[in-house]
Amino acid sequence: MGDIFLALGRSLRSLTRTGIFWHLIWPGVLASVLWTVVAIFSWAFIIDGVMSWIGSLNWLSGWLASSELAAGILLVLVKIAVALAFVPLIYVTAAVLVAVVALPLMLERVAKRDYADLEQRRGGSNVGSGWNALVATLLFLGAILLSLPFWLIPGVGLIVPVLLTGWLNQRAFGYDALMFHADRDELVRLRKDQRMPMMVLGGGTALLAYVPLVNLIAPAFSGLSFVHFMLESLRRERLRNGVTILDPAPAPVPQPNRINK
Repeated sequence: MGDIFLALGRSLRSLTRTGIFWHLIWPGVLASVLWTVVAIFSWAFIIDGVMSWIGSLNWLSGWLASSELAAGILLVLVKIAVALAFVPLIYVTAAVLVAVVALPLMLERVAKRDYADLEQRRGGSNVGSGWNALVATLLFLGAILLSLPFWLIPGVGLIVPVLLTGWLNQRAFGYDALMFHADRDELVRLRKDQRMPMMVLGGGTALLAYVPLVNLIAPAFSGLSFVHFMLESLRRERLRNGVTILDPAPAPVPQPNRINK
């Protein structure tokens, strides 16, 4: 847990640096605007479709027809479930934008400042990052769709998305955080060895998606946290294995002012 808190603390510190905060904002804002527009134009259609599907279930239709109160409660639960369903959709859209575009740019700046002593072995690539993000997104959306009928159970609509989003975070951002610095063996091994801490970190940052305003930066902040967590894990593994750590580039020595004679 100490390593997780260390990564979160370093991520908060990184927010104050030039060029970082912008990349935390724009993916969430863009994804929120996109899905808000979709929700506005499709809300009635989605609600009617879900209610029609529920009404077609024999074991529910008779009960709903005999009780207006039950039908009203069910309608409220359906609206809440549909609204909650847009939260992971916004998150996964922003997460893909972070993984493919924003995170590599943040990684370059953060690594140059905080992990200049780590040799870049280029075990991953931007193509690999895009493919990894695509596979993670498809699996995530498939799991969301399969779990939707259970969201009518109070509480499930909150717990399941957080668990799935935590899995999405560790799957997508774990690769991106290491792709420049780890070799291929390290890229596979570290993500396997750190699977549980990554799930905890991913699940913890996934909760930010449900905090108003903070949810705009939640995906990118999660990605930034994984950069610090995974690069520090890589640094410690190399030290344990006796791998020489590079000396960071020396700071330029200020030259004394010369007085023109």
